[in-house]
Amino acid sequence: MGKTLDNIYKHQSLVYKYFLYFVSVALIVFFFPKGGKFKYDFQKGKPWQYENLYAPIDFSIQKSQEEIAQEQLTIRNNKTDYYAFDGNVVANVKSEVEKGLGTMFSSQQRRQLWALAEEAIDEVYEVGVFQDLPQASSIVVVKNNEAIPLGSNGYLDVVGAKRRVSKKFSDSNNAGASSAEELLERSIKPNLAYDRSLTESALNDELSKISYTRGEVLQGRLIIAKGEIVEAEDFKILNSLKDEYESELWRGNNYYFILLGYIILVALVLIMLFLFIKRYRSDIFTNNNKVTFIFFNVLLMVLATTLMVKHYENYVYMVPLCILPLVLKNFFDARLGLFVHVLTVLILGFVVPNSFEYIFLQIIAGIVTILTASELYKRANLFISVGQITMIYIIGYFAFHAIHEGNLENIEWILFGVFVLNGLLTLFAQPLIYMFEKLFGLISDVSLLELSDTNSKLLKELSDKAPGTFHHSLQVANLAEAAANEIGANAMLVRVGALYHDIGKMEHPTYFTENQITSVNPHDDLPPMESAKIIVDHVINGIEIARKNNLPDRIIDFIRTHHGTTLVYYFFKKQQELDKEVDEDDFRYPGPIPFSKETAILMMSDAVEAASKSLKNPTFIAIDEFVEKIVKGQMQTNQFLNANITLKEIEMVKKVLKQKLTNIYHLRVEYPE
Repeated sequence: MGKTLDNIYKHQSLVYKYFLYFVSVALIVFFFPKGGKFKYDFQKGKPWQYENLYAPIDFSIQKSQEEIAQEQLTIRNNKTDYYAFDGNVVANVKSEVEKGLGTMFSSQQRRQLWALAEEAIDEVYEVGVFQDLPQASSIVVVKNNEAIPLGSNGYLDVVGAKRRVSKKFSDSNNAGASSAEELLERSIKPNLAYDRSLTESALNDELSKISYTRGEVLQGRLIIAKGEIVEAEDFKILNSLKDEYESELWRGNNYYFILLGYIILVALVLIMLFLFIKRYRSDIFTNNNKVTFIFFNVLLMVLATTLMVKHYENYVYMVPLCILPLVLKNFFDARLGLFVHVLTVLILGFVVPNSFEYIFLQIIAGIVTILTASELYKRANLFISVGQITMIYIIGYFAFHAIHEGNLENIEWILFGVFVLNGLLTLFAQPLIYMFEKLFGLISDVSLLELSDTNSKLLKELSDKAPGTFHHSLQVANLAEAAANEIGANAMLVRVGALYHDIGKMEHPTYFTENQITSVNPHDDLPPMESAKIIVDHVINGIEIARKNNLPDRIIDFIRTHHGTTLVYYFFKKQQELDKEVDEDDFRYPGPIPFSKETAILMMSDAVEAASKSLKNPTFIAIDEFVEKIVKGQMQTNQFLNANITLKEIEMVKKVLKQKLTNIYHLRVEYPE
């Protein structure tokens, strides 16, 4: 048991990767929609590439969403409006008119006008009076719990009823007809009121009767023959079979086999990702934080896409998948970003509709992202890249629509809005990068740009306390940046590393020759071993200062490695003059040695720039021999053994250093006086 625990402890990094791998597979499969996968892949407008397909089961042909929406619209446009009949209105109108006539006229005249008024009231309310004329094509009046349909005309609103009364009284010769007419018009009220509740209930009842299928395909019927073009009707039948097949497939014991299939496929994809990182990005593979960051981003994109597929399948392109290569390229490199993006798209191809179209568009968009997105600390570059990504989606959609439909009709214009929204969400990459920096302790080009500002607090302090060191750091930064550009290393990273590599000298600035403004050297009063300790300690002090000021680990790496395990040669020789038995380890920097191209470049640039101050008569030949000697000494002590830098790249770096030093010392042909 003890040996087992000991082995686990020794290989805890590998154990963590296994844990991360299995958790990622489980989460991705858990995110997937619960449904089987149709074994045939087909597209509208393309030939059927498989053998003749016969219906394996009886199934119904599903109507498309457009067909269902059209039927619903037709029912809504032809709905029946229901009106409630109020039987008390007529009696109230008659009572009011009769009472009014009694106060206005004598008995004889009143009887004549009442007879005329009563006849008008009966005529007006024969069908009923509406407040406003109804617009529906079908009208039903509910009277005494009986639904009575009305014709398309013949009913009146209040205004129409008053006109009918006016016409009735205009034919009368009675002297009081005008007054009776006014009285009756004032008394007319609607007796048919719109019944919204009953109307909506009837409409919902009609909508619920819509059939979502049209026709049935019996088992054994030929659906499509090999080589036949998938036309519109065939496409609908195949989609219906696909839906029925997938829903049936997920039932019973099939559930476990489908789950097993998903697990195997996802596991294979993630194994490919692990193998790629281990084989080609070993520095990332050994860093669990970076591996976790990569898998976190994959899981984030899978989760966002699967949620969209579950709830809003038609808007799956709204998920800004191109954020993935954008973020990974910003923190690592383009090749890793594209590889991870392609594998993520392959995983999502299991669950998205029209998987071929989706995979094609997303991979093309990912390639465009990798090719166009550079120097994201320049805001315009991100906007330009996002605009190109959006155009790729739009152009790709046009092409697929033309292939599927054979024309440019029935284009879903809403998808253009989805693509634009996708582009706008991709702009969220900038704040996302900032959050990832804080969460995972990584560093981006934007942060490097901020750190390169010589007006920052720490560099200002270095300039005030150790001006010579600050000037030396600027010179080293220029040399290292030029060398990094020459061999394709991260120039921004190496420049920032160079600016901060000697901040430890702020603790004892006068013990370093570049900060000594007089001929007095403090080391003259110290034994060589103590002097060497002060020189060596500037690395340790620099690391402590960097951590107090929250500098990123990648910058601290430059402080830690810029002298590697080299010897403080001057004081070592002085000590040998005093004592032949000298332990080299007392005069050696603690290391580690450089472990990347960037840290190796800084070591060469720092040593060359510092030692160049000792050149009394710099010439082309002297500089050439000088640089060769410095770098050769570093190679002989195996300082670049762990750095992934080739001999060819070292030669290129030396060439740049020679050119830059020549420019610094302004070597030119001497003119006669």
